[in-house]
Amino acid sequence: MSIVAISFFVGIVGLTLVITWWASKKTSSASDFYTAGGGLTGWQNGLAIAGDYLSAASFLGIAGAVALFGFDGFFFSIGYLVAYLVVLYIVAEPLRNLGKFTLADMITARFNTSKVRGTAALSTITIVLFYMIAQLVGAGALIKLLLGIDYWIAVLLVGFMMTIYVLFGGMTATSWVQIVKACLLMLGTVIISFLVLKEFGFSISQMFTQMTTETEHGQAYLNPGLRYTEGLDTISMMIALVFGTAGLPHILMRFFTVKDAKTARSSVIWATWIVGIFYVLTIFLGFGAAAFVGAEAIIAENPAGNMAAPLLAEALGGDILMSFVSAVAFATILAVVAGLVLSGASALSHDIYGEIIKKGKMTDREQVLAARIGSITISVLSIVLALGAQTLNVAFLVSLAFCIAGSANLPVIIYTIYWKRFNTTGAISAMLTGLISALILVAVSPNIWSPIEGKAIFVGEPLFMLSNPALVSVPLGFLAGIVGTLLSKESDEKKYREVNVKANTGISVQDVSH
Repeated sequence: MSIVAISFFVGIVGLTLVITWWASKKTSSASDFYTAGGGLTGWQNGLAIAGDYLSAASFLGIAGAVALFGFDGFFFSIGYLVAYLVVLYIVAEPLRNLGKFTLADMITARFNTSKVRGTAALSTITIVLFYMIAQLVGAGALIKLLLGIDYWIAVLLVGFMMTIYVLFGGMTATSWVQIVKACLLMLGTVIISFLVLKEFGFSISQMFTQMTTETEHGQAYLNPGLRYTEGLDTISMMIALVFGTAGLPHILMRFFTVKDAKTARSSVIWATWIVGIFYVLTIFLGFGAAAFVGAEAIIAENPAGNMAAPLLAEALGGDILMSFVSAVAFATILAVVAGLVLSGASALSHDIYGEIIKKGKMTDREQVLAARIGSITISVLSIVLALGAQTLNVAFLVSLAFCIAGSANLPVIIYTIYWKRFNTTGAISAMLTGLISALILVAVSPNIWSPIEGKAIFVGEPLFMLSNPALVSVPLGFLAGIVGTLLSKESDEKKYREVNVKANTGISVQDVSH
């Protein structure tokens, strides 16, 4: 590891620690800790959302997927981008108007029961843990590769850093770390894309033409079918990406960090532009890696292709650019896991401890203390699980997190906002069915079982043939919400009208009546 690389790493870690120190002075109340006091502007929150969303899986994974599989690798970019339209048009504004700190707050605005809150918190914690393990395992592998340190030390390092961010700086620190990281990530991506385009004579048409001969796949590189040969598997994966985003707890939590629904909508528009530009640029990263690094070199460094972007940076910009890109990838992991810790801690300390066990009777000081204890709990649990998950395929953990979010959370969000007849039984049925069906189907899928040794966790024939169960579990979640609602006679149309007014205007009926 060169002095330049170490300098970039130390510089970025130092910058994030300064942000945390500054944020700690602004974090005194529960609102400060969970939502930065609702004080972020639209562009700030938009950058923070983009930072949350553009994880190491996006930066490293998609670049590698495009480099190795061409058009099929770009499926991820399309799915992630289209997902934001669902968030923008269906979820963002009503969620901000109805919620306070968590997804459970939004649902219990209509169904104020401990069962609903507890089920929503369980779903949130499950998603967070799967997503967190994937990030930490990926972080361990990346840092081991870049710094040459043992996997367990790398996981402990990332785990310690993310705990510091959340423990002392709360949402303010997490948000500004995300903003800085998003800017650095976009800067690195734009620089590499410019250098790639320069190599192709600044001609996009020439780049596409040349790519038909740059890889062993020939013309097939630019057509679908290299990686995803089963149509249903591709559709299922896209469903998970498109519907799952609108149910991811650490993304949903971001809408509570702004003052009103108008700003929430503005922040999603900002995020969509930033994310959209980034995912378009992944074409240049992937094509550049395939042309100037080569599939053999990429696979030799990492079989999943995750080191394609740093290797391309080294090929085009030397040690300095590679060091910068690697340091940004490190910052990307730190920022995303900090956001995940915060969303998991909010479900544990605010929903379960604060609202269910303490019945909401807590002082502000007690709430902040509970939040910090919750953060440490989620961090320690994630680190322990990640230390034992070194050999697991992280791709299926991420896809499972998206799948559960789309199957368990999205149906309840949509029905709560838009369906007058929806009730408590329907809400619990939808969340539990979506959560349990996704877990069971993944447990018997090709990600877990394969007749070929080394291809999956266990050797054997899978009972369910889709690698991502979203095609089945997402409709099951929606269907369970309908069946549960219709089988229960419970109905409160007056409450729905109140919620409908507040979801669309931000005005509470109680506030008007008083």
